Amino acid sequence: MINRLIFSGHETFHCKNLWLKKGYDFVESSGKFTDQSCVELGVGKNMVSSIRFWLKAFNIIDYDNEKITQIAEFLFDNEIGKDKYLEDEVSLWLLHYILITNDYSSIYSIIFNDFRKLKPEFDKTHFISYVEGINSNLNHNTLSKDFSVFLRTYYSKNEKDKEDSFSGLFSDLELVHEIRKVGGSKYYIQNTKQKNIPEELILFIILENDSYGKSVSFKNLYSEINSVGNIFAFSKEQLEDKLVKISEKYPDIIYSNEAGVKELQFKGEKPNSFKILSACYD
Repeated sequence: MINRLIFSGHETFHCKNLWLKKGYDFVESSGKFTDQSCVELGVGKNMVSSIRFWLKAFNIIDYDNEKITQIAEFLFDNEIGKDKYLEDEVSLWLLHYILITNDYSSIYSIIFNDFRKLKPEFDKTHFISYVEGINSNLNHNTLSKDFSVFLRTYYSKNEKDKEDSFSGLFSDLELVHEIRKVGGSKYYIQNTKQKNIPEELILFIILENDSYGKSVSFKNLYSEINSVGNIFAFSKEQLEDKLVKISEKYPDIIYSNEAGVKELQFKGEKPNSFKILSACYD
């Protein structure tokens, strides 16, 4: 379990599809957020705060000095950006990974790394009880708002508001599913689109994990915090299939299963992670 917990900051707005590009362009041209940001961005004060929050949550700008990051330039730069307007589903999977592992908004790390396993079918009450069990000093209303934003991000089918019904950034990933029951809906996480996730993105995430050496056990890749297994809610079979395909594509990467010990092995120098990621788009 993560040591620090961060909630709120989004002003109850979930991240809209064009906010990250809009925020990237603003920071690149203006350098920082000021009292004039409302005018320059063309939105209200609360929405400016929300855009700023999401830029940090998705590591478009770093926490402290709010400078544009390498992954932000990779995606959104006007000349070299791979997917400036998030038209490729791969970019959504990439941002999903960043949101969880960057942990600027703890709900996403908690749900995908831990909570979904302990409570396969859950609602807002279950989530709040779980987090309050970790830290009883957290504000109940704050946790409630965070869960609502989580749902609108991943499962945005609000039949009462047609304009907002499918606006969640990650609703197309279909990771969060609803079960309608007497007494209210329950939700569960299942990856039904895992075949859409390219092996290059899986390898990029593995390469970006500084705790991994030249050999990485299947167990770590499947179940440790911020592992690809947790991030993408893979079954063991789904993850193993991805690792086998990685080893088939890259001769210097071997997926070994000897004497029941499964691991991914890098025989030479590890490849450059961003070159691997570029292959998803090239």
